[in-house]
Amino acid sequence: MTELTRRDQQVLEAVITDYIQTGEPVGSRVVAKRYGLEVSSATIRNVMADLEELGFLYQPHTSAGRVPTDRGLRFYLDFIMKFKALKEEERRLIRNAFNEAQTDVKDLLHRTSKVLSDFCKQAGVVLWPKLSMTRFKHIELIRLRTRQIMVILISKSGLVHHRLLEWEEDINQNDLDKYSRYLNALLQDVPLGEVKVRIVEGMRKDKVLFDQLFEKTLDMTQQVVQSTLENSEVYIEGQTNLLSNPEFAQVERMRKILAAFEDKSRIIRLLDKTMSTSAGVRIVLGSESESKELSEISLISSPYRRGDTLLGVVGVIGPLRMDYSRIIPVVEFTAALLSDLLEDPDQGE
Repeated sequence: MTELTRRDQQVLEAVITDYIQTGEPVGSRVVAKRYGLEVSSATIRNVMADLEELGFLYQPHTSAGRVPTDRGLRFYLDFIMKFKALKEEERRLIRNAFNEAQTDVKDLLHRTSKVLSDFCKQAGVVLWPKLSMTRFKHIELIRLRTRQIMVILISKSGLVHHRLLEWEEDINQNDLDKYSRYLNALLQDVPLGEVKVRIVEGMRKDKVLFDQLFEKTLDMTQQVVQSTLENSEVYIEGQTNLLSNPEFAQVERMRKILAAFEDKSRIIRLLDKTMSTSAGVRIVLGSESESKELSEISLISSPYRRGDTLLGVVGVIGPLRMDYSRIIPVVEFTAALLSDLLEDPDQGE
């Protein structure tokens, strides 16, 4: 990143601060009047011209002031911005918002997306735990009716996944119970990403124990686990909050934003980009998303975990001119609180 002088940084900070507050291009007179840089408008105008040449600002119209580019915002976020620490009252309000949440993992995740939306006035998002990053706890095979089986998979993260299967031949519950016991013994505490390999190894090792039906059941279980691992889900709350931002008032921009949220796979891919074993907040700005539909929004995200296991990420999606200094601490605190609640549900009380 190009090094900027102290004055360059002061002017860049002033432009971005004003743009975040107003959504309007910022002129040199505004910077001189509101931000006390103790230099003339002409000097500030020259600095802004230099920043534009370096790619940190751009001028929407010849007679307009400047607005920050993604590059300018990235420099601001990485080197200039000062966080607004959460007040104890704000922390208390966020904790209280979880008081009515059930201890069920899905309810906690859904509540988290709503809390982020309500407190940040943007869209709150929560990526479900990646099953491949947690461990096997229990599987149940249940005969519902002739040639119909329900497979229930429970991970150590607390999530329950179930799938209804049409079976080519009838099978009694006693056999399914026997197969369930074998699978629970074989797979106990195995990382779910390794379940497929473990089943194949078990089939090879204990082949003498298997009848043909047992072998088919194991193959079916392997397919169910694999398809479950490949599916991701995301909770999104407050998409309509985005439409209150003036930059999305244009019909075409509004349509693009809503279309991006309707196709959840785009949001999931964006959240996946921020998955990291390290703690802390990550920010993806507009063009960094590598998606044309998401080029005008930003994601502020932070990972959540259960114990030492990384489960997923929580985040806030909003316009490029979000109040990052206020929203980042909210996202970070909420992610930490969710991690505590997943470890100990009484933490929120």
